[in-house]
Amino acid sequence: MAGVNGGAFAVPAGRLHHLPLALFAAPMGLGGLGLAWREAAHGLPVPGVVGEALLALAALVYAALLVLHLRRGFAHPAALATDLRHPVRAAFAGAVSIGLMLNAAALLPYAPTAALVLWAVAVLLHLAIGAVVLRRLIAAPNDPAILTPPILIPLVGNLVAPVVGARLGLETLSWMLFGIGLLLWLMLQPLVLHRLIAGPPLPPRLRPTLVILLAPPSVACLAVAALIGSALTPVALGLFGLAAFMALVLLSLVRGFAAMPFAPSWWAWTFPPAAFATALISVAQQEGSTGLQVLAVWVLLAVTAITALVALRTLRAAVSGDLLQPEGG
Repeated sequence: MAGVNGGAFAVPAGRLHHLPLALFAAPMGLGGLGLAWREAAHGLPVPGVVGEALLALAALVYAALLVLHLRRGFAHPAALATDLRHPVRAAFAGAVSIGLMLNAAALLPYAPTAALVLWAVAVLLHLAIGAVVLRRLIAAPNDPAILTPPILIPLVGNLVAPVVGARLGLETLSWMLFGIGLLLWLMLQPLVLHRLIAGPPLPPRLRPTLVILLAPPSVACLAVAALIGSALTPVALGLFGLAAFMALVLLSLVRGFAAMPFAPSWWAWTFPPAAFATALISVAQQEGSTGLQVLAVWVLLAVTAITALVALRTLRAAVSGDLLQPEGG
């Protein structure tokens, strides 16, 4: 990312041919982390300014990427069209609409009307992207190799919408969106797990996306908490328990992930852990356990460190020119 302001316009059009759609996971990760810090500031001894600064940065990065991809669309329409038809890369289009939802959440305390408009646009866009992706999956036989964790982004991403929608007072619509995301998750995750277990193995560049499996139970827990008003209901706690179990499994794989060469898919290690941290913070604050609250702060700091590392590696790859290379596959 060659800057988040004027730099977005300064990148030569010729270099945008291989701009990865997966980079839209960057504002997702930054926005998710910002919301985690905002949630923590409500009851834990952490500065609220950190969350607001991260949310502002996420909005700037999102705007820069949007400009860059629009320029790419005009300069290299065939390249963008190829990505949008690709069975794996196209899934990251769902990050575009989820990023808008997170921007709406960031705006909510300051401009509720603007947040509502942004959320409505994001939901409509996400439903459209999800419908296209699902149609492609069921319209004709497909190679099981396309069942990778990113496929959950455009379909299960509907779980993000109720977290904001409930706070906007749109409870009926939010429950409907929750149902779409939850049921698609329950249908798709077994298929993705079967592919991961039975093969073929994920390509090295996609292995970091295994962390996406942490996002659905974490976000679903937050959605239930927003819709019902408590993170301590049986359903919310059950979802949080599954998220905690998945977090432990993924934690055992950290060493292997760290040994992989950098790729934009590393951003998968940001939003799902941030969502889990937010769920943990919410449970810890409402449960009142000092131990859980201390753990929540440490998890938040760890996710912040991971996000900072991924951002640093992304900037380094952008400066060296390695970021805008053919992805292959």
